Amino acid sequence: MPSSQESAFARPPLSVYVLGYNQEHKIRPALESVLWADEVVLVDSGSTDGTADIAASLGVGVVQVPFSGFGALRNDAVSHCRFDWVFSLDSDERMTEEAKAEIIAILSSSQPMDAYLVPRKNFFLGRWIRHSDWYPDYRQPQLFRKGAFTYTHDLVHESFRMHPGMRLGHMKAAIVQIPFADLGEMIGKMNRYSTLGAEKLGSRGRKSSVPMAFLHGLWAFFRHYVLKKGFLDGGAGFVIALYNFESSFYKYAKLYDRTIRDSSGSR
Repeated sequence: MPSSQESAFARPPLSVYVLGYNQEHKIRPALESVLWADEVVLVDSGSTDGTADIAASLGVGVVQVPFSGFGALRNDAVSHCRFDWVFSLDSDERMTEEAKAEIIAILSSSQPMDAYLVPRKNFFLGRWIRHSDWYPDYRQPQLFRKGAFTYTHDLVHESFRMHPGMRLGHMKAAIVQIPFADLGEMIGKMNRYSTLGAEKLGSRGRKSSVPMAFLHGLWAFFRHYVLKKGFLDGGAGFVIALYNFESSFYKYAKLYDRTIRDSSGSR
């Protein structure tokens, strides 16, 4: 709940939704960083660990939304928010005091934009990653007015479509993201996202081969390590580039594997 000092701001109320699935090891600091908002909702998809219990212990509302892709999940999450202004936070992200102050100023202003992209400071292997395409690392708008845009219905790496007449702005203050607790989680996420990525490509009628998978992986490594200056991030930059190589390679390799298995099954 907001303090009396924060409630004194003449601003519309703010809902925050947080996506969480089996994230008991990181969900608490994410939720605690936004408890100042007027409403916080954890959008769970059937966690089997203590994620939902941790949220409930903090007084956070919990809604269960079956997972059918991140785009659909986010659209459903917005529908569970009571207030017109919404902030989207993932379980590996943390609100900062600077971002909080800027959000309050935006909501208190007379003519705010309808949606805002928010910069994210990613920390990995003990350092802030300033290159490697990890800063400012905008994704979909994270502060927005309901009706400003719609998430695309993609399984993973969902985008957004601004609605006619809606204005998109950029916040200056960054939030923090800690994408991986350790390298094991990094590998696990690569495996899950490459599977979802292969399904996404398959649904669009894309085809693949092993050489194509390798070339996509090689381009991903070159892009992050050379073009995006990942080499300036030291050893962490190399690991990130290698992660992107593997993510891209296995996405297309899994698409190829899926095509082969489908062809064999149709005989």
